[in-house]
Amino acid sequence: MVADSEHDANMLYATGMFVPDPFIWLRHRGRSCVVMSDLEFERARKQARHCRVLSLSRYQEKLRAEGVNRPNEAQVIALLLRERGIRRVIVPREFPCGLAEELQHRRIRVAARPGSFFPERALKSAAEVKKISAALLMAEIGLAEAIQVLQAAKPGKGRRLLYHDVPLTSEKLRAVIDTAILQAGGLASHTIVAGGRQGCDPHEPGYGPLRANEPIILDIFPRSQKTGYFGDITRTVVRGRASEAIRKLYDTVRRGQKLAFRMMRPGVPTAKVHRAVQQFFEREGYRTGRRNSRMEGFFHGTGHGLGLDIHEAPRVGAGSAGVLRTGEVVTVEPGLYYPDIGGVRLEDVALVTKSAPRNLTQFEKVLEI
Repeated sequence: MVADSEHDANMLYATGMFVPDPFIWLRHRGRSCVVMSDLEFERARKQARHCRVLSLSRYQEKLRAEGVNRPNEAQVIALLLRERGIRRVIVPREFPCGLAEELQHRRIRVAARPGSFFPERALKSAAEVKKISAALLMAEIGLAEAIQVLQAAKPGKGRRLLYHDVPLTSEKLRAVIDTAILQAGGLASHTIVAGGRQGCDPHEPGYGPLRANEPIILDIFPRSQKTGYFGDITRTVVRGRASEAIRKLYDTVRRGQKLAFRMMRPGVPTAKVHRAVQQFFEREGYRTGRRNSRMEGFFHGTGHGLGLDIHEAPRVGAGSAGVLRTGEVVTVEPGLYYPDIGGVRLEDVALVTKSAPRNLTQFEKVLEI
């Protein structure tokens, strides 16, 4: 691999340390090594003890001694491989295309591994589950702060919520959430605070004034600054009184989530879980389809794997393949969206175990606050 570990989850998984600039990682005969700049060399020796740490500057010196005036990345990699008698490498699908071409010009065969570069990432160790739980706690801290602000807010003219006599907007509530998460050691990005019709677009972050008596979707997915693991939680709340239509929608989504949770067991096909939720919603009278040129109903997946990426294997959706396995950590987040009513989504995180799934999420579910 050639990538930075700040943004590439595979590199972070392989090395266990954050590095902001791309560097070289190689595993050969079961042993991992990294080629690091002088800037990162000593830190890598301390933090990536399972890797042999090689000096980039020394490889550049070797190439200069061979007559290469300005050694580039491809030349360093070629020398690294030549020293080990390697003529063929397996790389991730995200490997830089230009770099792959340069290596092939140097008669090194480059093949991309289909699927995940580290398929074992889908199965979380006990230590990884603790890291995800810690990140999930950060999300819950942010959510708790948001709930407190909403509870303290008062409806004003046009049902607009006022907090300390100032209109409460999605932007302001998002800032409250993100600040609380930052103080807890996490980083929040694109936190969703979507009220009313905005909540019917599942990835709409939300904007403008929040109002009483209408659903507000709070979807929070921070990353731990220490470990790089993500948490993910969604709650739908109403400040004030929910309409009967919203109450029924909320109750249906909650029961759909419970149904999915019960099915999160080893050997169950992921597509079967999603299909069961879809069919349940249909039986309850909530159809999915296009109306007035937009989708409504349940038109996204039931869940996704959670770890060093916010979305990773396994996927739980209509087109997903494979079965659930012990050790997988998966979100369970069904939702229903109708512009004339509003949107409702609930999300918890399930650890698949040999017996019943374990819910890693602790935060309560309350519609009216």
